[in-house]
Amino acid sequence: MISIVMSTYNDSGYLSETIDTVLAQSFIDFEFIIINDGSPDPETQLIIGDYAAKDSRIKVISKANEGLTRALIDGCNDANGEYIARVDVGDMMLPNRLQLQKEVLDAYWDVGFVSCWTEFCAPEWELMWTNKGKTEVSVPVNMIPKNLYQGLSGDIAHHGSVMFRKSIYEKVDGYRWQFYLGQDWDLWYRMAEKSKFYLIPQVLYRVRILPDGISMTMKKRQDQIAECSKGAFVARMRGEDDTPFLTRASEIRPLKYKSKKKNDLEPGYYFIAENLRHRDKQGSRKYFFKAINENLFSIRAWIRLCQTFV
Repeated sequence: MISIVMSTYNDSGYLSETIDTVLAQSFIDFEFIIINDGSPDPETQLIIGDYAAKDSRIKVISKANEGLTRALIDGCNDANGEYIARVDVGDMMLPNRLQLQKEVLDAYWDVGFVSCWTEFCAPEWELMWTNKGKTEVSVPVNMIPKNLYQGLSGDIAHHGSVMFRKSIYEKVDGYRWQFYLGQDWDLWYRMAEKSKFYLIPQVLYRVRILPDGISMTMKKRQDQIAECSKGAFVARMRGEDDTPFLTRASEIRPLKYKSKKKNDLEPGYYFIAENLRHRDKQGSRKYFFKAINENLFSIRAWIRLCQTFV
């Protein structure tokens, strides 16, 4: 009934916890497709293999490393479910996530994709904030705004929080390889052009923010990709060709590998600490200390740390 798709690359430290939350779902009629995207870490494959041996619902795809988008394309193409749910390594699905999202898609034939309230947490699951989206009433909504340049009128908190119909996914030609980053919003735009969206007013998904995550280390490139996906959306809605935006998106790639410097993680730790500070001053201190440990001359971290004692 449901295919859950997850890609992993050297995530052995967080893999088991995420898999456990999938297998603990109250709705059990699903297949769990895990794509090992060429992880050089042998522990990743050992963990996946161990779970697959114990639970026949797990289907493993091992491939050469090509990045998240290519992995998701492979996983979704191999999905047998009527619905496809996403999950990212390191995150957590609450036990009734699949059941409630399935009920929405069962009830509303014109809804192509559904999301939920999402909690964003620090590395040890300390709550930083809850994204409740923009949709105020939980009914099927048309996300196409009058002003196309505003983007979609509803908000999708996180890629992993979404379940969508495979029929809609195929109708809009799925994930597009040109979007190495930000592949989700390019897909949401195209789904919104063909179907309605539903937001469940309940926390069903939890995201763990890590200091070395993509949102921390590649934000500039993610912003550039976001402009490409929005530009392509506007072009299509105006009856124009979106190829120029695909070409631009295909040129935006991560920086080639470089040796890590001591202060590379300072921005990530600072971001986590600053967002946690508003809810838990004492809890935020260890992350300010980590930021300072990465960069002793981080003036902003020193200032905010001092403020936690006021």
